Amino acid sequence: MENRRKAAKAFTPLSHPAPYQTVVVGGGISGLLAAWDLQEAGFKVTIYDASASWGGCVGRHEVAGVVLDSGAESFATRNTAVSELAAELGLGDKVVEPNPAGAWVWLPDGPVPLPRTGVLGIPSDLGAPEVRQALGASGVLRAALDAKMPVNIGTTEATMSVADLVRARMGKRVLERLVAPVVAGVHSASAELLDVDVVAPGLRAGIRDHGSLAAAVAAQRDRGLGSKPGAAVGGLVGGMHTLVDALVEKLQEAGVSMHLGHKVKAIYRGDIDDAPTPTYDGGEPSPWIVEWEHGTTHGYLAAKLLVMATDGPMAVKLLAPEMPELLPFTPAPGPDIRLVTLVVDVPELDSAPRGTGVLVAPSVETITAKALTHSTAKWHWLADSTGPGTHVVRLSYGRAGTKPADAVRLTANTPTESDLIATALADATTMLGVEVSEADLLGADVVRWQGALPFAAVGHHEKIAHVHSLANDVPGLVLTGAWMTGNGLAAVVSGTRRQIRAVVDASKRL
Repeated sequence: MENRRKAAKAFTPLSHPAPYQTVVVGGGISGLLAAWDLQEAGFKVTIYDASASWGGCVGRHEVAGVVLDSGAESFATRNTAVSELAAELGLGDKVVEPNPAGAWVWLPDGPVPLPRTGVLGIPSDLGAPEVRQALGASGVLRAALDAKMPVNIGTTEATMSVADLVRARMGKRVLERLVAPVVAGVHSASAELLDVDVVAPGLRAGIRDHGSLAAAVAAQRDRGLGSKPGAAVGGLVGGMHTLVDALVEKLQEAGVSMHLGHKVKAIYRGDIDDAPTPTYDGGEPSPWIVEWEHGTTHGYLAAKLLVMATDGPMAVKLLAPEMPELLPFTPAPGPDIRLVTLVVDVPELDSAPRGTGVLVAPSVETITAKALTHSTAKWHWLADSTGPGTHVVRLSYGRAGTKPADAVRLTANTPTESDLIATALADATTMLGVEVSEADLLGADVVRWQGALPFAAVGHHEKIAHVHSLANDVPGLVLTGAWMTGNGLAAVVSGTRRQIRAVVDASKRL
């Protein structure tokens, strides 16, 4: 390691024309956005990503001639971060809401419409017909006790899981029949594992402010999500991957140095040994040297600012030789998720028999998938582009376990890669109530997100606060990405911009 560090310094020029040379490691949405905001503020930016395409989990693929999202296909509207970014990129008129028909939930006793006025499946209106249908009379009566409970129940603990909060306030039936399937579908994890303050910020505070969990959910929807069914998420005409396309185009136009297929092998602090420390024209030392590899070539780049926008395990791995204090905070990788996209010719699906899709309760043993999205029913623009009779259906497989030790394991009945398409056809037939056979198949694709989708386990907020504190003590270092900001585009975009804004503001004071 010592010899490699000296080689890196020997390779690097002793001066550099840019006073704020920045290296961004990671070309997902967080890295691209960090690069753009820094470039706009006058920093000279170089960005590296080891993969063959930009965007990370906001990807694209083509199935049966249709260009589709291979990862994220919508964004939460609990804040305006994504819609504002879209407007900045010239995509403001492309922001759309999904079909308000809503989704269904598959329970052990069959499918029922999913209540449309909830957050994470937690209902705000216990009198809604779909809530009564899902919970039954006894479930509604138990959930109604929430309004009579003291506001300190579920709000005084330092940390709390989604499951513990719902169980305490509304009971087991709400948890198992509404919340568990929604959380598994959205976060690919058990409600027993997830930290409620991370996945639903402000919800526990809302109980204290409004008197009950149901009232807190209603307030969140009224304030940030809107009251229309389906308004909890938004999308973009053409797919969420168009956001990445627009960002990449802006970065290229601005002259940002962009490098795909470049794997960062090591990161060094510039003040470690006796070798000359690279400096800039202003005479300031360069605290970071990044060693990269591209095929059979490799090189080094010195930077005053280092932005780590990779997943958590990779960020800690690269920084640990220089910052061993990060090692105790290494996050577990996310669950192993497989998304199966089917493009089929089934005119019977024109009626959208299960609305925009189906979420599956974990206790259901007859269906292997944890969720199905009927994409052409959810997004009118996609249905218009494919035409009547042609449908896009996406099924999701794999979820985190109910215990931290099981966090990254696939469920026992998750099919092998070779069986997935056949399994998806069978699951789609069951979940949609319409025969979907191999003969109907126009095209299919399987996308695997192995460990790429982190989830916020109980205590995550405190751990990340410690990581932020450690990073803040190191000059010229920014840690960002879903593991730091929270999962989902809304959290990643708002969190990344907040961190970069702080860096820019600090640079102006120097």
